Amino acid sequence: MSLSTQLLTMLSMITGGLSTGVMLDTFRRFSPYWKNRRIMVYVMEIGFWFTQTLLLFYILFLVNGGEIRLYIVLACLLGFSFYQAILSNSYKKLLEHGIRLALVIYRFFSRLVQIFIISPIKGILFVIYAVLVWLLKLFASVFFFILAIILKPIQWLLRGLYQLLPKKVQRFLLKIAGFYSTIKNNLRKVWNRVSWKRR
Repeated sequence: MSLSTQLLTMLSMITGGLSTGVMLDTFRRFSPYWKNRRIMVYVMEIGFWFTQTLLLFYILFLVNGGEIRLYIVLACLLGFSFYQAILSNSYKKLLEHGIRLALVIYRFFSRLVQIFIISPIKGILFVIYAVLVWLLKLFASVFFFILAIILKPIQWLLRGLYQLLPKKVQRFLLKIAGFYSTIKNNLRKVWNRVSWKRR
């Protein structure tokens, strides 16, 4: 390994240690969101360190073909220690400012979407629903009006035929009508009870 390659490897590993410190502080900042889920904690921790290890090995592979020496590990630890000692507090403050700025931007665009997209769509859907309900009621009114006009002569005809029937047949039909009315009232009471329990 040439001197220039060794120097480039050391600089790369120092930078890798710095980036590992940055990623670790970023990871720790968001870890409270899943700290109450034990399985999630294990998965995230293993995933984080596995990803960082792969990233460092990939950088090392690009620089010197993947050769691992003691000074490479020391260079990585140097970069990480330098970050923790000097840059960590500044980065954490910068990260908090970035998070607050991201939240402000998110809330701003969320409000815009609410005002210009979601609210108009809700208004349009409400108008469509109101129009459909009105049309349905109008159709029902017209339908039952026409049905009443059609059934009225039939009702008069049935009443006339009923008057021509013998008294015994009339009493029998009255009993059937009373029995039907009782069943209808009982079914209505049951339906009202079921509807009330659902509420």
